[in-house]
Amino acid sequence: MEGGFVEPSFKLGHRLREAGLRDGDLDGAPEREVEIAIVGGGPAGLSAAWRLARRGLHDFLLLELEAEAGGTSRAGQSPAGRYPWGAHYITAPGPDHPELMSLLGEMNALESNAADATGGFARGREELLVREPAERLFYKGFWYPGLYPSVAASPGDRAELARFEAEVHRLASLRDSRGRRAFTIPIARCSNDAEFTALDRISAADWLTEKGYRSPALHWLLDYACRDDYGLTLSDTSAWALLFYHAARLDPGAQAEAEVLTWPAGNGALVEHLAAAAGDRRLNQKLVVTVDERGPRVRIAALDTQSGKLEVIACKHAIVATPHFVTTRIVRGLGDSGDGAVGGFEYGPWLVANLHLRGPLSSRGAAPCWDNVLYDSPSVGYVNATHQRGRERGPQILTYYLPMTDSDPAAARARLLEPDWGAFRDAVVADLARAHGDLAERLERLDVCRWGHGMIQPRLGHLFSEARREARKPLGRVHFAHSDLSGIALFEEAFHHGRRAADAVLEARARELGA
Repeated sequence: MEGGFVEPSFKLGHRLREAGLRDGDLDGAPEREVEIAIVGGGPAGLSAAWRLARRGLHDFLLLELEAEAGGTSRAGQSPAGRYPWGAHYITAPGPDHPELMSLLGEMNALESNAADATGGFARGREELLVREPAERLFYKGFWYPGLYPSVAASPGDRAELARFEAEVHRLASLRDSRGRRAFTIPIARCSNDAEFTALDRISAADWLTEKGYRSPALHWLLDYACRDDYGLTLSDTSAWALLFYHAARLDPGAQAEAEVLTWPAGNGALVEHLAAAAGDRRLNQKLVVTVDERGPRVRIAALDTQSGKLEVIACKHAIVATPHFVTTRIVRGLGDSGDGAVGGFEYGPWLVANLHLRGPLSSRGAAPCWDNVLYDSPSVGYVNATHQRGRERGPQILTYYLPMTDSDPAAARARLLEPDWGAFRDAVVADLARAHGDLAERLERLDVCRWGHGMIQPRLGHLFSEARREARKPLGRVHFAHSDLSGIALFEEAFHHGRRAADAVLEARARELGA
């Protein structure tokens, strides 16, 4: 079997821990001037570039560490087709996110740019909706439709599920005195009334106990959702975050969940569209070492990872769209950071593997789906990247996701970096072979990606913390944009912050020109 590691340049990134500049390091370094510089080419940085270009400002540069932009939304390609290396879907936006509707309309991803006649959520184009059958669960030797373990559920279990769903519908309809929904996307447009934010200070597990939810089947389903959505267990997830993921995607007018939009490349399709707007203003393989706002211009020192030489970008305004733990290392005036935890910002490590098969796998029970989950696995299962293409025969690509849900993320990161590729290969194959007896004979290649800081985690008290509020504030002419600033790792949140930061820079620039 072929395979290896296909992953971000974490060894280069780790150089930030010891790459502090000394006096004289920049002497003689080439310098270029630009109106605006964007640091970081993930979804937030690319969204900022897209927004600037769409507003007619093209005097900007985007600096990205990797050889290609996209962050955890990047995608791969093989003769069998495209496949994700991280995030693989979004939900159709609701009325609180018209900017995302605009982007998806530009991509021709919606039936129309407007929400439906009820004023609810947008409708995705048919070919981008998840093709049925959408999801299945492997339980005690058989595949069953859906993700709820219905085969093991008693009448009492089913009654609790119905009660939880009714509670989610109630929460989805709630608005505060200012008309803001209790739960919506983006988070910035949610209500911050105390009756809702208090949920951030208790765990999802404690909230379920307090509300009398004791069903093992419901607890498993919601624990799976927390692992899948946040890389956390119920005990470590904020109750607000648990309810947000369900209620924010519910259209109270239509009493239905928002549609799921996906591409074979996952969210790679989104970041590639955004990247096209930046064009040749993207500078890849640039490790930004410092962002210094002091002086008449913002000075950004970057190391070219190919030549090993330093260069300086001098700009009037900067947008730093890196994860918060990186931002605090490179932006002068914010202070240094420790390993992944800064003011409550915690990150969950993830392992993602793409399995290339010469043909479809055998299954006992429900037919193959887009989303395939194993009940008793530490993973959250796999997505079939070829499912959307309607390919039932021939080569297949499965994208396998393993969140490391340790209470100590730093220890999990250390463990993630220890084994060699063979150890990961054996663990992934052993996990999936329980559900697919012919996996070994059909598997041709298995590639592994290790995301040491795969996603920000909404642990107790973080979402409505002072630390998160402070992290969003600009530092002079330096603005910040990343899904970390929402406390939840969603493309929708990254897009919101990238667009917001770009608009803030444009407004500041207009004030300067007006003066």
